[in-house]
Amino acid sequence: MAPRPNAGWPRPSPSAGASPPGVSLCRALSKLGLCSRKQAEILVAEGRVRVAGKIVRNGSLRVDPGRDRIEVDGSRVVASRKVYLMINKPRGLVTTRDDPQDRGTVYDCLAELDLPFVSPVGRLDKASEGLLLMTNDTRFAQRLLDPASHVAKIYHVQIGALPDAALLARLRAGATVDGEDLTARSIDILRSGASTAWLEVTLDEGRNRHIRRLLGAHDVEVLRLVRVAIGRLRLGDLAKGKARHLTAEELALFQG
Repeated sequence: MAPRPNAGWPRPSPSAGASPPGVSLCRALSKLGLCSRKQAEILVAEGRVRVAGKIVRNGSLRVDPGRDRIEVDGSRVVASRKVYLMINKPRGLVTTRDDPQDRGTVYDCLAELDLPFVSPVGRLDKASEGLLLMTNDTRFAQRLLDPASHVAKIYHVQIGALPDAALLARLRAGATVDGEDLTARSIDILRSGASTAWLEVTLDEGRNRHIRRLLGAHDVEVLRLVRVAIGRLRLGDLAKGKARHLTAEELALFQG
């Protein structure tokens, strides 16, 4: 007889004031490399997930991915191999797996690779392009995204203006937009043309549409925005729309 659906897996109650052990079931499925948290919520709601043989419909249930037996559709979920990828994201793709507007996504760049579930490390908006990292190593991703890590992100930005010293000074001073203080570690001119220029902008952290909002606050139009480096990792000559695994030497750039 099939196990009766159960709202949770019995565990000893944590002492008062202590955090429950483990991670949520949905996060565990993501950490194990099976799917995104959103997809995990659907699997749990459909009754397709078991913990220690019992069907669980509570995605917030705390589990230990290293010790608890977690099954989906009768098969045990085991940790996938760690994968670290770089993509040269083209303009026009969104940084998500499923898009309700049916637009192209960065996952289209992975079609030729045999991969477990991977997630983007941060985001590039639809109109932006360049270096994007993807991985199933959540600790690696969290370390890079933590503002305290101060991992620099370097962008080459084409603007519809010829910046003089006064404009550069204003851009470097930053701006407050919608209550957020937006600044850059550095802003320098790469080259200028007849009516446009390219800037190199380095950020310590990346807020939503950070550079576009910062430059827009000073009435500077962004024509192209390309991320060329994360920390000491450079985009290099990777073709647009292509993805590849990071080498051991490249991964070592993020150590320490």
